[in-house]
Amino acid sequence: MSWASPEDTYLSTSLASYLDKKLLVLLRDGRKLLGILRSFDQFANAVLESACERAIVGDLYCDIPLGLYVIRGENVVLIGELDVEKEELPPHMRRVSTAEIRRAQKAEREASDLKGTMRKRMEFLDLD
Repeated sequence: MSWASPEDTYLSTSLASYLDKKLLVLLRDGRKLLGILRSFDQFANAVLESACERAIVGDLYCDIPLGLYVIRGENVVLIGELDVEKEELPPHMRRVSTAEIRRAQKAEREASDLKGTMRKRMEFLDLD
């Protein structure tokens, strides 16, 4: 007895066209993964070879190597093929080290937390 529905079969068929191609996978938590699709199943679980996480903060970016990476299908928001002939990022983007992008991510997170805290403190004004 198979648990796959017709929708699962359609999904599997569409992923088959991406086998052995370089993909960008957007995950539910906002991470962006790049790699070559080597395998998948009816639940859209996927295996990426030579995978890396692309971290972007402002005009800075870093590709953090992950190696062979298994992605659970329920965490996938979007899958798209990358054109290996074209430049992947706009020219104004600057590549930085992993340590530098982590510092930038931390600063961005702290700024966001501060903004949320300030918004909560100002709620009593009812500016809406």
